[in-house]
Amino acid sequence: MATDIPDTGAHHTLAMPASDAQIRALHVGDTVTLEHTLFGIRDATQIHLFDRGRTTRFDLRGHAVIHTAPNVRRVEISPQHPAGYEPVCIGTTTSARMERFTAPLMQAYGVRAVIGKGGLGATSSAAFAEFGGVYLAIVGGTAALETTWIEQIEDVDLDDLNPESLWRFRVRGFGPLLVAMDSHGGSLYTAVQDNTRMQRDAVLASLGMRA
Repeated sequence: MATDIPDTGAHHTLAMPASDAQIRALHVGDTVTLEHTLFGIRDATQIHLFDRGRTTRFDLRGHAVIHTAPNVRRVEISPQHPAGYEPVCIGTTTSARMERFTAPLMQAYGVRAVIGKGGLGATSSAAFAEFGGVYLAIVGGTAALETTWIEQIEDVDLDDLNPESLWRFRVRGFGPLLVAMDSHGGSLYTAVQDNTRMQRDAVLASLGMRA
């Protein structure tokens, strides 16, 4: 893979769930906006799903998950709040510590997009290539903005883990998000690391030093 950092590419609007063809059409540097459905998931959720043998009644096939433990408020169940929760602040957490869950999420549950910050590693990249998936990056510190993209908390499962429950959000105009890892082996994080390493080596060489 080239070490150049890609320029921003095409923009895609995906009405979730997405098809395999739609996911594989995404490339690093593209941007994506999601419509309809998004699932919130975090460390405890996945530990219980994959280490403790629990399951979920939600159908995650073709869907995106966001690494989050949202700040929510309990309210009376109503048409606007069918799960008995309203969103207060739904931000994104760092993804790296959930690296080991990417492949099982895709293989066992059919998840096709992971949203987070900070990126994922080689194991996730291999899973994206094998199953057809992407990592969509959010800039840190944008929780207030992200919350405006969420219209409703439609449902919740594994709620004894609250706030690390499995949340089903109804979203509108969730994005734009940057495709930072794609199903073709592309990774913005690898490109940045390679580019930085090359620049460092060039500077050291200009000073007569070895890398």
